[in-house]
Amino acid sequence: MKAAIAVTRATFPDILERLQTRFDVLDNQQDVLWSQPELIARLQGKVCAVTHGSDRIDATLLDACPQLRAVCNVGVGYNNIDVEACNQRGVLVTNTPDVLTETTADFGFALLMATARRIAESDRYVRARQWNKTGIYDMLLGADVHGSTLGIFGMGRIGQAIARRGAHGFGMRVIYHNRSRLDPLVEQSCNAAYVDRQTLLSQADHLIVVVPYSASSHHAIGAAELALMKPTATLVNIARGGVIDDAALAQALRAGTIAAAGLDVFEGEPNVRPDLLDIPNLVLTPHIGSASIQTRRAMALLAVRNLEAVCAAPVPAVPTPVNPELLSSPSRLRR
Repeated sequence: MKAAIAVTRATFPDILERLQTRFDVLDNQQDVLWSQPELIARLQGKVCAVTHGSDRIDATLLDACPQLRAVCNVGVGYNNIDVEACNQRGVLVTNTPDVLTETTADFGFALLMATARRIAESDRYVRARQWNKTGIYDMLLGADVHGSTLGIFGMGRIGQAIARRGAHGFGMRVIYHNRSRLDPLVEQSCNAAYVDRQTLLSQADHLIVVVPYSASSHHAIGAAELALMKPTATLVNIARGGVIDDAALAQALRAGTIAAAGLDVFEGEPNVRPDLLDIPNLVLTPHIGSASIQTRRAMALLAVRNLEAVCAAPVPAVPTPVNPELLSSPSRLRR
């Protein structure tokens, strides 16, 4: 008998077919967002699940689904999963790091460029047929990116990839703040200098937020932090909604506290605060930092490889576990 698994969101058909050859698969190719009770109902009897950021995996769900052995999240972030609750119940958690690093860094830099050079505003300007003469000296003036100071808040794999693009491609001075300072050789490869948070905020011409979301990083950028930034500065968030206080950001943009912002992530997404929607100097994208065909396929395939590994052996050799301590103590794994 095939093991029963669930894939909670739509995926590439050939990847789903790969799973169907080995498992009894409950899929969601209609890509309906399941409520928590619906998710619990659909995970009954399932030994593994391929999940996404929209799926809340908590103690209540785990207790209601006692056969669930592994949660294979598609994405590098896993703040939708209560990892401690999984540890306590012997449920393995995996994610998909590394495969999305360069693509997300590309997008972060693209969002920075769009924000600094007012590309979205310019697109709307042309489409509205407001462009009726050339040579206007102050039309849609933006900020230079080359030669400016790039600040990075959160210097993990993606932050480092962004730093390399800024330093080596655009001749930017790169400063960063992180929970801990990087090895000097890594700093040298990124041409980046460690600074405290206040210096980062006050000196950056363009600030990109890439810090993981946690209770300690909730609203790490709020009204007080925005007030420390230059009035000419831009702010980009490709991390997680909630790291920036969206309400405070809306007020800061309207007041001219900073010049512009770009957001790919939001608090409570897919819902977006209405007061963000009509701010002209704000670029909005729908959480698509990793959205290239190659990368989204690589993410899905890594999640599948994690799931296949969990089901392959008593003590699985899992490619990218979030809680590897369970693997070092196999007796703790849920069976």
